[in-house]
Order: sequence, then C-alpha cells, then structure tokens
Amino acid sequence: MAQRNVYSSKDDPEDAQSAEEVLHSVIQELDALHQNVKGQLNQDITRLQSEKNHLIDDIEDLRDQYRKLQSQQMESLSGRYIQQQQLWLKQLAQVLAQNLQDLLVQRFNELSANAGHSLSSPIPSGEFPIPMPPTNYDERASELLAALDERIDRSFQMLEQDLSSYESELSVRLNNMQTLERQGEELLQNLVNRIREELEEEEAYLDNPFDAQDSYAEESTNSLNSVRPQVLPPTSGAAPQQAAPPTETGKVASQMQAGLVLALSSAVVLSLFNVCLRILIKSRNPRVIFGLFEVPGVVTPGFGNSLLILLMRLIVVMALMPILATFLYPSVWKDIRRLFQSGDRALWGKVLGSAFFLFLSQVLIYLAIGNIPAGIAITIFFIYPIVTVLGSWILFGARPSTIGILAMFGITLGLILAGLPSLVAAPAPGGGNVGVGVAAALGAGIMFAGYVLLTQMAAGKLHPIPFSLVNFAAIFVFSALSLWVPLSENLAPQIDQNVWPGLIVGGVVLGVLTLFSYLLNNFAIRFAGAALASVIGTLGPALTGLFGFVIINEKLQPVAILGMAVVTLSVAAMSLERMVAAQKKAS
Repeated sequence: MAQRNVYSSKDDPEDAQSAEEVLHSVIQELDALHQNVKGQLNQDITRLQSEKNHLIDDIEDLRDQYRKLQSQQMESLSGRYIQQQQLWLKQLAQVLAQNLQDLLVQRFNELSANAGHSLSSPIPSGEFPIPMPPTNYDERASELLAALDERIDRSFQMLEQDLSSYESELSVRLNNMQTLERQGEELLQNLVNRIREELEEEEAYLDNPFDAQDSYAEESTNSLNSVRPQVLPPTSGAAPQQAAPPTETGKVASQMQAGLVLALSSAVVLSLFNVCLRILIKSRNPRVIFGLFEVPGVVTPGFGNSLLILLMRLIVVMALMPILATFLYPSVWKDIRRLFQSGDRALWGKVLGSAFFLFLSQVLIYLAIGNIPAGIAITIFFIYPIVTVLGSWILFGARPSTIGILAMFGITLGLILAGLPSLVAAPAPGGGNVGVGVAAALGAGIMFAGYVLLTQMAAGKLHPIPFSLVNFAAIFVFSALSLWVPLSENLAPQIDQNVWPGLIVGGVVLGVLTLFSYLLNNFAIRFAGAALASVIGTLGPALTGLFGFVIINEKLQPVAILGMAVVTLSVAAMSLERMVAAQKKAS
C-alpha cells in the first residue's frame, strides 16, 4: 500500500524566485514610503516648531511693548500732572496776589477813615468775594485724576482683553500644533510598527515556517496514508475578491481541469500500488497477469514479511524522497535543521507519534492485502474517517454535522456489506486467512486515524513537506528496528534465499509508485485544491477493486461491490461537506 503523506506546497524554484523578487520590491516600496512619510512629517514638525518659537517671540515682544507703553503712559501722566500743578500754582499765586491787593486796599480805607481823610471812595468789603481756590482746586484735581484713572483703566482693560484674546488664540493654536504633532508621531509609529510586523511575518513564514501561524486543515483522501493539508486564507481584514477577467477565469478553469486529471492519476497509481502489493504476496494459486502469464508471488502473507516489504519499499523512498522534497520545497532542509534545534518536545512527540501510528497502519494493511482481496481490504480500511471524526469530537470539540453522522452510518453499512461475504465464505480467495485480513484492515484504519489526529495537532508548526520527510525517515527506522528485534517464529520474516531478487525488484516498483503518486497528488492539490482532490481520492477502493479484477482477475461478490460503492459515496459526502464548509468560511 502506498505511503502518501501529501501536503500542499506553494514553493517551486520559479515561484520561490518570483515570490522573493515580489517581496524584495514590496520591501523597497515600503521603505521608500516610510522614508517619504517620515521626511514629510519631520518637515511639518520642524515648521510647526519654528512657528511655535516665532509665536513665543511675538508674545515676548508684545509683553515688552506693553511694559514700555505702561511706563510711557506713567511718564506722560506724571509730566502732565506737574504741568497742571504748575498751572494751578500760577493761578493760586494770581488769586493770592489779588486777595492780598484787596486786603491792602481795605486796610488803606480803614486807615483813611480813621484819619478823616478819604483819599478815595471806600471799597465795600462785602462786594469783594473771597473765593476758596484751594477747595475748588482739590475738587477739580480729584475729578481730573478720577477721569484720567478711569480712562487709563479702560485702556488697560481693553489692552489686557486684547492680549488675553491673542494669548488664548495662540494657546489654542499651539495646542492644535501639539495635537497634530502627537498624531503625526503616532501615525508614523503605527506605520513603522505595521511595516515591521509585516516584514517579520514574511520573514517568519519564509525562514521559520514551523513557528508561523498558518493553519493546515487535514482532509481525508483516497490513499491509505494520505492526509492533505489545506492552507486556509486569513479572513480578518480580507478585502472582497473581485471577479476575475475572462482570460484569468479560463486559466483558472484549465488549471482546475489539470488538477482533477492529476488527482485521478494519483488515485490510479495508488490503486496500481495496491494491486502490485497483492501480486508480490504469494497465494494458493498463482496469479495470472492480464490472463497471459502466471506470477507465483515472492513472500507469504505474514507480519514479518510485511515488515520486510515495507523496509524494502522505504529504502527506495528514502533514496529518492529527499530529492523530490527539495524540488517541491527548497527550504525543506532549513526547516528540518530548525526543527532539530528548536528542542520542542511536544512537537517531536506529535511527529514521532504520528509516524509510529502510520508505521503500524502500513504493516497491518500489508497483512490485510496479503489475506483478502485488495479492494475489500481498502474498503474496510476506510473505517478511519469514522474514528477520526469521533476523535476530533473528543479532542477538539468538533461535533459532526447531520451529514457527517449520516455518512458515518453509511460507511458502517458499507463496511458490513464489503466484509461480510468474505467472513461467511468457507475458504478465502487465494488461500489467505479471512479473519486475520479483516482484523488487520480494521486495525490499519484505526491506526491511521491516530496518525491523522496527531498530524492535526502538529498542523501549523511544521511545513507539510518536511513533516512528510521526517515521517518517512521515522517509519524507516521503526521498520529496521522491528526487523532487528528477535521475533517469534510466527511473526518473524520467512524468506527463501532464491526470492531476494524478486523482493528487491518488488520493493523498487513499490517505492517508485509511492513517489510517483506523491508527486502527482502534490501537483493535483496545487492546481485543484486539497478539498477537491480529496473527493477524487474517495475513488480508491473502487479503482483498487477494478484494477484487481482487470489485472489479476480478482472477482468480488455483488454484495461486496455494493458495500464498496456505499463506502465511496459516504466518504465523498464527508469530503464535499468539508469543501463547502471551507468555501463558506473563506467567503
């Protein structure tokens, strides 16, 4: 059974080079935008600071002018006051002189009256009013000073109001300038942080994929050990997609058709792998290839021989898989080196645990195909979607939908219909042990479900292709260690020395078919998407049964064929439901 731990990959050499060029150009444009915005903001800040300094200088000049004006007004007021005092003193002197003259005249008249000589007519003292200039002077001076003070106070109040208004306006403008300055600094800082975060995310995705936060959704596929991850697009802040031009739509449609053809080719290669494995294992009667020539087989069905076939196949896979992985994802070795340097024990536990479950699933399905027809074994193996859904419900809280529950009942019914004829048949077709074959197929499906669940737990921490390469290497080590450990006679490999050339050739054929199916499936996912490729993958049991009938004339009972059809349709329904749900979530 072919090992196909397939993950979608976006990186081939040309795409990687173009992506690096685009990223480099984007980084340059962002740096230019950063420098431009920063320069403009610095100029605005410098201009605002200079205007602020000019305004402060103007305020100081106004205050100096105010103080000078106040001092000048005080000097002018004191000068006017002295002149007024001089005028008042002059008037006072005149009044005093006039009063003194009147007094002298009155005194002269009194003296003349006493002497009997009237030198002149008497001057009646009652007709000469004696004014009170000091009192009138104080009142007038008080009135003038009050009027002057009032006018000066009014002028000062108006000037103070003008200055306060101007100062308030300047304060408001300064506050606005400071607010604009803070906003500009915040905008520039946010822009710089956003550019830095985007650059760090791009660098993290390119240089450290297993620390990136990409989510790889696990999809069940057509193969025995195929789990296709689907990279979900980010939904937050995503702009609505515009309708593609007609030429672009035609290109997408052609790529979709090519992806479907590649997915179907991958399923065909995997089904041929199953039939070749069936031919490699001996049966009671030699198998006739296309009704032309007989092939007796190489090894008998058994646990140890299944381990040996798996090891021979993995020798070829490990010789060619690094080259294929480097072609599909050039950064595979950088990721593996960082995985070893990370010291993430939880991730290592999930990777090695998933590899161990996949190793057990491989050994058991080889044992099942050696004892019962390949189509029946693959159909029974498809119990793993039920176990996977139940495990996801328990571990992740992903409750199955109504369609999922109905599909699970359909798979169960199909498994019963496919396996029941083999169980009730007296001798197994080809002379194998039917009970062992059915039990091994069920165990293989359950073990594969454990592999799928652990792979889902490790999703997003390691790129799919390095994950697959590490899985292949771990399975190779588990196979070698299992054969190195002493086993009982019933479990140990039983190989005739004369069949080693045929076993080596069979291992090479199985390994090449594994890698060929891996490559086809990878490009199918790239062109058509993981969800649609998984729907094509559900044809695995039917194609295996068809090729088994055409190539080695392995006939199946109608009930078994009906069970295969029910299982295929049920698994296809689950895959279609996941595809529709993913499209709704993306939109």
